[in-house]
Amino acid sequence: MDVAELQVFLDAAFPGDLPYTVEEVSDSGVRLRLSVDESNVRPGGTVSGPSLMALADCAAWLAVVGQIGPVALSVTTSLHIDFLRKPALVDVVAAGTVLKLGSRLGVVDVALHSTADDALVAKAQVTYSIPPR
Repeated sequence: MDVAELQVFLDAAFPGDLPYTVEEVSDSGVRLRLSVDESNVRPGGTVSGPSLMALADCAAWLAVVGQIGPVALSVTTSLHIDFLRKPALVDVVAAGTVLKLGSRLGVVDVALHSTADDALVAKAQVTYSIPPR
């Protein structure tokens, strides 16, 4: 799937105003942007952990879907995240890289970077269960 196809798929799967923009699709994964606004703020003036986790999860899902095609019922089976730095209240970009893609499971590494200074703010590893075809 290309950038436009993934964006249409994402918007159709989650109707409403999603804060995500698909920026790049490659043979190894995707790049997804979170447009940060007041709904992502946590006390202390930073992007909330749940916002970063949702971004990592969505980037991993799209990295898998980008490889296997529009299979909406792929579901998260595991998500591990390490928060490394306090991000500024600016957009965050997730680079999801497929580490392993089997017939039933996909494993994706997700690096989350602040657009303020390109600092790595969090790192996640996400496993997706792929439904039988």
